[in-house]
Amino acid sequence: MSEAAALSDLPVSRILSALLSRGGEHGELFFEEARALTVLMEDGRIERVVSGTDAGIGVRLLFRGKTYYAYTNDLSAESLLALSNDLSRYAEGDGVAATLPASARAVRGPTVVRVPPAARGIGEKVALVREVDRIAREFSREVRQVRATWSESLRRIEVVAHPGIFVREEQTYCVLAVQAVAGDGDGLTMGYESAGGTEGLEFLDGGVPSLLARKAAGRAVRTLHAAKLPGGRMPVVLSSEAGGTMVHEAVGHGLEADLARRGMSVYKEKLGERIGSPLVSIADDATVPGKRGSFGIDDEGTPGQRTLLVDGGILKGFLHDRLSAMKDGVAPTGNGRRESYRHKPIPRMTNTLILPGGTPPEEILAAADRGLQVVKMGGGQVNTVTGDFMFEVAEGYRIEGGKRGEPVRGATITGNGPEVLSMIDRVGSDLGFGIGTCGKDGQGVPVGDAQPTLSIGPPFITVG
Repeated sequence: MSEAAALSDLPVSRILSALLSRGGEHGELFFEEARALTVLMEDGRIERVVSGTDAGIGVRLLFRGKTYYAYTNDLSAESLLALSNDLSRYAEGDGVAATLPASARAVRGPTVVRVPPAARGIGEKVALVREVDRIAREFSREVRQVRATWSESLRRIEVVAHPGIFVREEQTYCVLAVQAVAGDGDGLTMGYESAGGTEGLEFLDGGVPSLLARKAAGRAVRTLHAAKLPGGRMPVVLSSEAGGTMVHEAVGHGLEADLARRGMSVYKEKLGERIGSPLVSIADDATVPGKRGSFGIDDEGTPGQRTLLVDGGILKGFLHDRLSAMKDGVAPTGNGRRESYRHKPIPRMTNTLILPGGTPPEEILAAADRGLQVVKMGGGQVNTVTGDFMFEVAEGYRIEGGKRGEPVRGATITGNGPEVLSMIDRVGSDLGFGIGTCGKDGQGVPVGDAQPTLSIGPPFITVG
């Protein structure tokens, strides 16, 4: 990856001292260089091959609990000094001389990339999406449309901040995604699958592209012929294959400290209280190798870490960036993240997961006499203030006598986060991950989520 000028090449102590010349609790420079490639195939044609590099620096001042932020593509010392002097005018008081390490410390993340994306040319990535398209179309004559996407990003960040932070890291992201649409005279249905994370091209080993194509096409075709599920209240078994969409949306956002502090979380006053079944423990973990939300440092230079949020149903803590930690008098949890240098950091999830339990997943299904088995979650929404949520079921099956029955379509699941956590009566010994890009306050960041197989006992939530 070609390198733009970095903070190590600049008089950072002088720039930060200018930023803090009228005071402030925290002054920061955030450098980012990101090189990205996207290859898109749709309707049997290569529609887009886009590559490019973007680099810039964000300048941030924290003063009396408020954030003052600016960014620039001009990486010269003169530009940054001028920007820092402008921001310093928002503070009132005595100046602070920046105290910094002499040089940046390189941080290695939890993932060892064995085959960097740059080791293969664009032509091979075009061939990859063509192969995925072909396999998905050959699955069934009912597959009408396929969209296959390869995306990669190599991101280099460097953070220098008063007091005492000077770190850098290189981060790799790769994702292969496929969407298949099946149709007959009665309508259209869709299947979607994706894989990837903070790994290199080695994640494609073992037939992953073929598996994704067949899963997406198979889901679309099965759903096309599935029966409608009658509405009502019934037990639900969430397969680990569904990933952690529910914990991410219905629980995770409510545990981000900025939302809790603003009164926008149902969990605001619940610290130390029971919010779920004794079987439920939840962690946010940036240290899992290869996962999409993993890193060595967050976008404030705080080490990535594992934060236990819920332990045996008891709420133990929230996800903090530096600002929310200062306001609450606690240490940052390594959850200060931003979409790019154009954005200020805010508390965000990394890899959020319900921790595995001790029950074999096959026993969980066998214990359910009736209900709905969810194999894949679709889109949804959550009200973090009340905890109420709604999710579509992308792939689901009737449960009949402890066994998977016929597929169903058109199901939605509605409920309340804390209530559902309390209704979990069995937790599987397995663990399945999902990947995505999480949106909040107009910013998107890469995340992972995970859960074991879960049984949510009656009375559950409205389905259908």
